[in-house]
Amino acid sequence: MRVIKGKKIAIIAIFMVFMIGGICFARQMNKENNIAVHTSGELAQIEKLPNNKIGWGIKRNNNSEQPDVGKKNMEILDKYNGIYMGNKEKKYVYLTFDMGYEAGYTEKILEVLKQNDVKATFFITAHYVNTQPELVKRMINEGHIVGNHTVNHKSMPDCSLDTIKKEMMDLHSAIYEKFGYEMKYMRPPKGEYSERTVAYTNTLGYTTVMWSFGYDDWDEKKQGREEYGKKKILDNVHNGEVMLLHATSKDNRWCNKRDKK
Repeated sequence: MRVIKGKKIAIIAIFMVFMIGGICFARQMNKENNIAVHTSGELAQIEKLPNNKIGWGIKRNNNSEQPDVGKKNMEILDKYNGIYMGNKEKKYVYLTFDMGYEAGYTEKILEVLKQNDVKATFFITAHYVNTQPELVKRMINEGHIVGNHTVNHKSMPDCSLDTIKKEMMDLHSAIYEKFGYEMKYMRPPKGEYSERTVAYTNTLGYTTVMWSFGYDDWDEKKQGREEYGKKKILDNVHNGEVMLLHATSKDNRWCNKRDKK
């Protein structure tokens, strides 16, 4: 993965423009669309792994220091080469969006990213690609990464391995067939996972991506808080940050004063 350094980032909240040292996962090369086939023995070994549901969480630190993501979180993500935070010595921020459905803000978000030569990662569901194929096509064409957020946004520890495979690979195949693009990164719905689910999605060719910053922008009842969102983001910027935002929040778009409604 490469990152873009030294770019001015207009980041996605009304009147929210700020400087960050660098940003994002770069676009990966498309490859042949292969779907993993497992032996019964391999599946049996995965089924033996712990499946207690873990909700991803972080403990924020002061003074722009990296947060504490928790010993168990680190243990599992590191074991399976997951991503949750970058190098603490380098001023990089990785911008990611979760996209369950379109609320009318993504086009503006993409325009701001394009104007500032910033790449982001968008984790989408089947509903999103089925209803907004042109936006997904634009994400790909403009060099962003499109990640797998599963077909139906189910909590993965609640699912059988067969269901997990279907949730992941049906979306994988749809994106490949529509755009010739092969997804390689996934984010577990609701931030809920287990060692079993991370191990299994690894065998499907996916890297699990969590985050080191997020806030309650997903709550549709909590909108119109531009200054709140701006303060949350700026107060918690840290080296190697994987920033989680939701494009369904009108607070996470950027516009100038004339655009405010």
